[in-house]
Amino acid sequence: MSADPRSIILIEDDAVLGESLVQRLTLEGVHMRWARTAKEGEVLLRRHKPGLIVCDIRLPDGNGEALLTRLMPELGGTPIIVVTAFGDVAQAVRLLRAGADDYVEKPFSAQLLIDKLTSFANWLPPTPPPPGHAGWRSPAMQVLQRHLLKLSAVDTTVLLHGESGVGKEVAARALHGFGPRANAPFLAINCAAIPGELMESQVFGHERGAFTGALERRAGVAEQAGDGILFLDEVAELGPDQQAKLLRLLQERRFTRVGGRDEIPLRARIVAATNADLRARVAEGAFREDLYYRLAVVELELPPLRDRPDDLAELAGHCLRHFAAELRRDEPELSAAAFDALLAHRWPGNVRELRNRIERAMVLSEGSRLEPEDLFPERRRQDPAPLSLSEARETAEREHIRHVLARSGNRISEAAQMLGISRTTMWERMRRLGLKS
Repeated sequence: MSADPRSIILIEDDAVLGESLVQRLTLEGVHMRWARTAKEGEVLLRRHKPGLIVCDIRLPDGNGEALLTRLMPELGGTPIIVVTAFGDVAQAVRLLRAGADDYVEKPFSAQLLIDKLTSFANWLPPTPPPPGHAGWRSPAMQVLQRHLLKLSAVDTTVLLHGESGVGKEVAARALHGFGPRANAPFLAINCAAIPGELMESQVFGHERGAFTGALERRAGVAEQAGDGILFLDEVAELGPDQQAKLLRLLQERRFTRVGGRDEIPLRARIVAATNADLRARVAEGAFREDLYYRLAVVELELPPLRDRPDDLAELAGHCLRHFAAELRRDEPELSAAAFDALLAHRWPGNVRELRNRIERAMVLSEGSRLEPEDLFPERRRQDPAPLSLSEARETAEREHIRHVLARSGNRISEAAQMLGISRTTMWERMRRLGLKS
């Protein structure tokens, strides 16, 4: 089993940290496999040989030190980075002596892992597309890009609005990359994916002993983001209590860890996104009006893909190149008919749907060209439903009468005689079966 230099196996039980690392590193072209327990990590390590292993020392079903010590003889020269929290450095040192390559202390950025992967595995991350590339050519996206460039120079809070799959996080990352915060962290949190009772701990962090299971101090994403950007996706899904806490954070620019007393300044810029109509939510009483105005100091609308036909060719080409590299195969050609099918489709799932359709087509197709049925397999002509017994009998009778009529030169009397029926019966059968004399 050969190692994939572009891959990382991450063994980390912190859901917020793990999700943010996976999202960021996947966008950078890294193949991520994420285990949340020692048991899951052992399964992954026995099945795959990555370019880098990143393992937390403290795991819910054991500890990373025991896991790595046991498996190290089987891991060969695979680089290993140990993740430590406050007070775990002694364990990290023991692992370094046992064969680990480095250790990092929480919190740490995704960029640090990219740098380590580049250093240890001799892997270079792909150069990100320049502004205006890969689906930013249409007039609407050019306007959006100009707005993002202007906003990148200031710290104004931005609300990105658009249908699911249009690329709101891509726009937020562009805003991050254009400005002076580009080298600082970009942390994304999906407000719909975290239970309400955990939101405060995940965003603000907690002190040791703040609640059952809080065995150590942990920084939340508001603190981990540092001088970078904290991206709040699906912000409309926050409950009333969480909305109140977010409003206070935006107003005071300070927060306190759960169970703590010391106030911590918020240095990060807040960017939020939603596919919901927040004005309508405010009118319904489901979303705080004061929070809406705090978030939507500048509100930018991302157009759906169906309104951006000028971007389809570039987006499709970008996806073809991306998945060809990922699947280690030649880039297939997109036939003219296939591209016409892309233009005709309404794209309810937007850019995410386009990526999914192209990836599925490339995985399942065997030729060097993609056709409409590869991209839209649901449009393939379905097998006709079986005929009923009476329909089958009529079809056979119709074809037999046609055959006999042809043999008789279309002479009704002769054909009736060959069939052993009267001329009147012949006329009646022909009328019922829709046959013309």
